[in-house]
Amino acid sequence: MDAVLRAAAIYIALLILFKLAGRRSLAQLTTFDFVLLLIIGEATQQALLGEDFSVTNAVLVIMTLIAIDVGASLLKRRSERIAYLLDGSPTIVVENGVALEERLAKARLRLDDIMESARENGLERVEQIKFAIIERNGKISIIPREQ
Repeated sequence: MDAVLRAAAIYIALLILFKLAGRRSLAQLTTFDFVLLLIIGEATQQALLGEDFSVTNAVLVIMTLIAIDVGASLLKRRSERIAYLLDGSPTIVVENGVALEERLAKARLRLDDIMESARENGLERVEQIKFAIIERNGKISIIPREQ
C-alpha cells in the first residue's frame, strides 16, 4: 500500500509542478529542459520505489500511475472545470498582427518563438498573423490574415 500512496503523491506533486512551470510541447524543449526531465525522472524513480526495487513493486507503481491518469482523463470528460484546472485553456498571444506582450511574458515565450511557428506556415512578418494561439498542449497555432 505504501507504493500506491507514494505513486499518487508523486503524480500529484509532478502535476502541480509542471502546471506551475508552464506549457511547452515536446517539440519546443530546449537541451536544458530535456536534461531537467531526465534528472526529474531519476529522482522520481527513487521516490516511487523507495527501498523496494522488486518487479512487483515497480508494476504496482506503474499500474497506480496509469489508473490515476485514466481517472483524471475521465474526470476531465465529465467536468469542464476540472479540464480547465488540469489542462488550462488556449491563450491568444498575437491578435490582428499585434503581439500581446503581457500574455507572451506570462507564457514565458518571446515573439521569436511565435515567428518560428509562423515561418513554418509560410509567414514572414507578425503583421501577416491574424491569431497566434498557444494551445493547451503547448503547441503554437498560427492563423494567417486574409490578403
